[in-house]
Amino acid sequence: MSATIAILSQKGGTGKTTTVRTLADVFRRADLSVLVVDLDPQGNLSDYFDVPPDASPTIADVLVGRAKAKEAVVNGVLPANLTLAEAELALAGKMGRELTLRRALREVAKDYDVVLMDCPPTLGLLTVNALVAADYALLTAEAQYFAMQGVDQATALIELAKDGLNPDLEWLGVVLTIADLRTTHSREARENLREHIGDRLFDTVIRASIAYAESAERGVSILDHKPARGVDYIALADEVLERLKMPTARRKVKAMLPAPA
Repeated sequence: MSATIAILSQKGGTGKTTTVRTLADVFRRADLSVLVVDLDPQGNLSDYFDVPPDASPTIADVLVGRAKAKEAVVNGVLPANLTLAEAELALAGKMGRELTLRRALREVAKDYDVVLMDCPPTLGLLTVNALVAADYALLTAEAQYFAMQGVDQATALIELAKDGLNPDLEWLGVVLTIADLRTTHSREARENLREHIGDRLFDTVIRASIAYAESAERGVSILDHKPARGVDYIALADEVLERLKMPTARRKVKAMLPAPA
């Protein structure tokens, strides 16, 4: 079984790109073939994977029809740069614009077990394209007071995509990131979300740490840079694979988790 997952957030700074990078790392270590698609014109995910900034073609070329998706893949990454903002504007005037990414990925996606799409931190046309191309949507939310509002806005867009263009789209869940559960504020934010969305909230919480910024700066996985922090994402990958019903890969991921003390 293969799965295409759009990972989105209503705003920036929620650890979305780190989530895409690290889930890809964990999945690959569980022997899954993974394609990551950078749909953010800032290109942070591409930088994180150390894709050369002058890599060409990019996802922008794919979306406007200048290249095939297979031609743009660099070491398992479909990269982005600022030209993606221009491509989004060009798409806005096209018939069937919401279907562009799904059509572009159709041929290449079948070569991978998992496709992870890093959406921009806005709920615009690129995010809509990702949701139409996806089998699942995963939301990241910071453990703070306005998390509920952001989740509501993102889930409303998911429902629109599901109702109008992609009836098979499933909401995989919400993961809380940049959390410090030692504080009352973060604990209350988690409980409020739990009351609101129930078991759609992943049990795993990604703890706040400067180590994530350090690993991104070095272009190194958190699994290697600070393995003690990487455990959070291994636990998240375990939950994701459970929801995706991928038991073989899940057994391999569970073997990465430290033994209970």
